[in-house]
Amino acid sequence: MSDLGKADREFFDREIYPNLGADREDVRLGPRHGVDFGVVDVADRVLALATDPVFVMPSLGFDRAAWFAFHILMSDVAVSGLRPTHLSIDLNLPAEITDEQFATLWGRMHEEAAELGVSIVTGHTGRYAGCNYPMVGGGTALAVGDPADLVRPDGARAGDEVIVTKGPAIEATGLLAIQFEELLDLDPGAMEAAKDRFYDMSPVRDALVAAAAGPVTAMHDATEGGIYGGLHETARAGGVRIDVEREAVPVMDGVRETCGAFDIDPWISISEGTLLLTVEGGHGEEVLAALDSEGIPAAVVGEASEGEGVYFDGEPVERPERDPFWAAFEEGMQELEGAE
Repeated sequence: MSDLGKADREFFDREIYPNLGADREDVRLGPRHGVDFGVVDVADRVLALATDPVFVMPSLGFDRAAWFAFHILMSDVAVSGLRPTHLSIDLNLPAEITDEQFATLWGRMHEEAAELGVSIVTGHTGRYAGCNYPMVGGGTALAVGDPADLVRPDGARAGDEVIVTKGPAIEATGLLAIQFEELLDLDPGAMEAAKDRFYDMSPVRDALVAAAAGPVTAMHDATEGGIYGGLHETARAGGVRIDVEREAVPVMDGVRETCGAFDIDPWISISEGTLLLTVEGGHGEEVLAALDSEGIPAAVVGEASEGEGVYFDGEPVERPERDPFWAAFEEGMQELEGAE
């Protein structure tokens, strides 16, 4: 397992996948490396569920940090195509958090949940020694819905069109620009654009709009490993090859400048908020029209075919071994601390 970040496929397949407890018939979709959610059959409905850390960065301000933490929890279950309905959350908080800070954090989470129609049904909250930001607990998001509306992560098929929303390095850009604004020597326009990427860091609306618009066959959030990593996981899950035209992929303002300043490759950098999806051939424009009507940048960037792997402009691209964001963030923090 890598020193930082999620367990890699080799570790997952060796240590985790063979040891999953009881083998139950009601599990429609169980754990796989690179797959965002699981699914359980409950009577005539399906229950999609996904668990993630509660990721709180006080340096963003507790209101903004709470928005991001909530949408991280919702994102993996939203790519099931089902609207999130419930949340279970565990908050293991650092001893230094004040009651006022918690009130801001929890108040914003409540507001976001209410707006999305999500009920917080159980959890645990406490201050504990040894707990540190940003990982301050975990949460499980759930979505109850009709089996016919479920979009499986392994559904990509030859002939499907490939759509990308928002483009590369959305999360890397938004977080680095806000956290290290004083270190970045960008022109004012690029700086403001980079900070604006922060509220693009949710794929929830993208996924729900796309799933309602047309015959979506698979969806995936481009988190660690960015677009390259996410497309590899989509291709592997569906047993297909994915070809992409690089120039067709949207690139949001501020991304190139911020990634250049930190010397990281935007195509392999974490991009929470970027939705990767496959759609039955000939129906991509329907999904694009729906996304456009909601102001979500997106484009048909390629297609799936028989085979395996991911190709950009006809050349194979490797699945990234590690995401450069974490090292860039750590170096930035060290530079900030040295300047104090």
